[in-house]
Amino acid sequence: MHPRFLSAVFAGAAILFLSACSEAPQKPATETKTATEAARPAEPVDAQTAFFAMYKPARAWAKDLAPLSLVSGEIPGFKNADGKAAMWTAVFVSPSLRQARTLTYAIADHAPDTHKGVDIGGTEPWSGNTTRSEAFLVSEFSVNSDAGFKTASDKAAAWLKKHPDMPATMALGKTSRFPGPVWYIQWGTRKLGYAAFVNATTGDFIAK
Repeated sequence: MHPRFLSAVFAGAAILFLSACSEAPQKPATETKTATEAARPAEPVDAQTAFFAMYKPARAWAKDLAPLSLVSGEIPGFKNADGKAAMWTAVFVSPSLRQARTLTYAIADHAPDTHKGVDIGGTEPWSGNTTRSEAFLVSEFSVNSDAGFKTASDKAAAWLKKHPDMPATMALGKTSRFPGPVWYIQWGTRKLGYAAFVNATTGDFIAK
């Protein structure tokens, strides 16, 4: 996401240099590529892209950092689809500090509080794991959001056929109900929708 600029070294005979002066200057290939990438419209990203962009600065806050949750979000003008989102919000915790910290990753600015890239929030007290919310290991998060979404949507195929283009929300977390973190995919609402669980370590579908 951050292109490297390469230094261009030009050498040649004096006559070639003089003839080039009468022509429009040519942009180095790397510069042209960078300009093209910069002009490319932003697109929703998968969860792991956002997660690791947030994980690095979060580690500077606490070395015993552990993820608690990761939730997809929306930004007007962008359409979340196929397990990718325009914004992701992560909560990290530190057992030694007994604190939690929220970070967001967005592909574009959205006033008043959402900024493109990573935003680091303040800290809040954290009392530790509960039956409804447990910290998990980064190594347990091996199934990306797009893969989890596909598994869930395959199971929900019959329902989705009757409700095409229904938006979905994705949340990653761990509770005492499961041995590891799971993806929770919700189409529509709890009353008028479809929900599915996918193991975020193995990729297996979990019965509701």
